[in-house]
Amino acid sequence: MCRIAPVPFSANHDAGADVFRARGRAQPMTVNVPGRPVTAALVGHGGADGTRGEQTWSSRRERGPSPWEGDRVRPLSRRQIEDRFQDLGVLYEETCGGARTGNRSRTAFLRRLAGDVRRPGFALLIAENTTLTACAYGFPVRVGDPWWQGHDTRLPRLLHGLAVTGGLFAVSGIVVPPRVRTHYQERDWNLARRLQGRLLADHAPALGVTLIPRTDTETLAAYRAWGWQDVATGPASEPVRAASGPVRGPSDPARAPERGPLAGPDALDPRLPGPCRVLVLRH
Repeated sequence: MCRIAPVPFSANHDAGADVFRARGRAQPMTVNVPGRPVTAALVGHGGADGTRGEQTWSSRRERGPSPWEGDRVRPLSRRQIEDRFQDLGVLYEETCGGARTGNRSRTAFLRRLAGDVRRPGFALLIAENTTLTACAYGFPVRVGDPWWQGHDTRLPRLLHGLAVTGGLFAVSGIVVPPRVRTHYQERDWNLARRLQGRLLADHAPALGVTLIPRTDTETLAAYRAWGWQDVATGPASEPVRAASGPVRGPSDPARAPERGPLAGPDALDPRLPGPCRVLVLRH
């Protein structure tokens, strides 16, 4: 039997290379010391040895918040509308160019909104995250409603029949930031599409209808991009005649209270000025 002679320990002894003499030959024993782990940060910004490594994956696209979660849509009661009436005016001024045209445009918007709020079946939705970002509102409309007053409007027989039976819901206003008007108009998560879709869903099976001044080509283009279609009139179309009589003014007790007077040169007629196009939208 072969005996193993121990190797004496010395100050220069290498613990990583112990040598045992067995069966007449030397066999080195090595100690595996773990190196610096390779992580994604090292791959992207440098290797374990300090040299810069190559990124092996494609860079992610920059992503913003989900469009579905960015703005919460909810309705306001009439009392809540009264409390936030001036906030809605500021929203219009900041998003629809009112700041460029001065207080007159904002006041005209509030005047029209105040006239709409008192209508039966009025509904208003707002979108908000940390602040108020958008709103849309409307009400059921019939043939002879003052909403048609001042507009030489004709409807095809089918739409005229819906107006007689109360099957039309007037989307009187959609107030959204400029980017919503020009970006991703065809996407379901577009904020204007979400607001108008929610309004019509809450009043199904009514067909959406709106009036847009013919001279407002920018708004016409935006509504068409959001799915609205022009009403084609022909020999079979019938006029929608509004009920006679003046439109009720701000002194009527049924109107929504306002923060501040509306009398003076800015007290505009709440009706839309000039000839309008009729557009419809199916939910």
